[in-house]
Amino acid sequence: MNWGKVLAWLPEVARPKVKKLGFKTKLKWTALILLLYFVLTRVPLWGLGQNALAQFDYLSTILGASFGSLISLGIGPIVTASIILQLLVGSGLLNIDTTTTEGKMKFQGLQRVMIIAFILFEGAIYVLMGGLSPSAGLVASYGYGAAATFLIVQLCLGGFMIMMMDEVVSKWGFGSGISLFIAAGVASQIFIRAFNPLKQGAKYSAGAVIQIVQSLRAGEPLVTTIAVVAILATILVFFIAVYAQAMKVEIPLSFGRVRGYGMRWPLSFMYTSVIPVILIASLLATLQLFARLLQNAGHPWLGTFQGNTAVSGLAKWIGSPDIVRSLITGTATSGMALQAVVYVIVMVLGATLFSYMWMKTANMDSQAVAKQMLASGLSIPGFRKDKRVLESILNRYIPALTVMGGAMVGLLAAVADLSGALARGTGILLTVMIIYKLYEEVAKQHAYDMHPALRKVMSPD
Repeated sequence: MNWGKVLAWLPEVARPKVKKLGFKTKLKWTALILLLYFVLTRVPLWGLGQNALAQFDYLSTILGASFGSLISLGIGPIVTASIILQLLVGSGLLNIDTTTTEGKMKFQGLQRVMIIAFILFEGAIYVLMGGLSPSAGLVASYGYGAAATFLIVQLCLGGFMIMMMDEVVSKWGFGSGISLFIAAGVASQIFIRAFNPLKQGAKYSAGAVIQIVQSLRAGEPLVTTIAVVAILATILVFFIAVYAQAMKVEIPLSFGRVRGYGMRWPLSFMYTSVIPVILIASLLATLQLFARLLQNAGHPWLGTFQGNTAVSGLAKWIGSPDIVRSLITGTATSGMALQAVVYVIVMVLGATLFSYMWMKTANMDSQAVAKQMLASGLSIPGFRKDKRVLESILNRYIPALTVMGGAMVGLLAAVADLSGALARGTGILLTVMIIYKLYEEVAKQHAYDMHPALRKVMSPD
């Protein structure tokens, strides 16, 4: 199959004609997409009646979604398609060599086809299984079939826009759209849950900071303790994530074209960065959403819910219990402790698996890195300039960092979720790591723009 022709028929954001975009250009496109994202979260679905997904607002940030808005699907279809394709390629069921140009085109073509398919599938599922129902007035005027179709079309349009916005950021901005949308959603959620002045119940405001002041005045230490622990947990997760992200293994290298000058090639301990946690967290969030939709349809195959809490089945065991609050209030049980242990194991194993698969499919293995080093005119001092030598040395580090980094980031995310922070701990961890990675990319781009000579030295061409 000619994948060039397939890609030509699929919608795609054109790549910039210049090899390196300037700092201001990248910043402009990133800011523009971020603004558009926030606008879309405030555009409601026209003709929406009951919104059964609203109670899953805590999952919406992981999916980069806003349930009930035009982008209710969020990054769910993109992540789901990527996971399935990686599993197929990693298991060998699909024979795609992503190190070749043809293989990359085939992988990208399949990925885009699968994303569009999942946009259509998830849009239909959200509506037909009662997650987002058309209003009674719309049904009375046009019938259920036409009303449901109208909602599905809006959801698919929003999903398609998210896909294209992600491509714009990846090709024209800093980082990726998926990471940007998650970080934006989590940051806004933390701010709202810290400073929201609106009442939660009859007595206290929803914002944790305001709750502390109000509960101290009222002389209720339990409410004060819960709010203080939530704030401290958020701060602790923040600092742990910054420390873990800064851990690196540095390999000394020398420039063949510039005598006497060398550098250190950094290999981050979190080698595959936030990608494994985004994949496993999004997968678990999607499974919980589908479990609730199945229950609404009368088929609780994945578990049952009472209110916002999963109480049985798979949905229960892949969810994180609010164990810190339960310990403070004295309502913790052995069942909650077991659920917490299972959740940690699932997150660690899932993140490790996706970390390894991402390393293989994203050209981050030893062979790809060695090729990149040689193309940049770099070699390891004391060793001959040979690709096989570089690969053998990199093989001492990259596979181990991939597994250990994936397991560590999964463990951090799981423990963060159990900590009772202002937002889901996974979301906070992801946001810190995304912003840190974004800062590194922005700083590198700024250095290139300020010192053009540096680009000439670092560029292989």
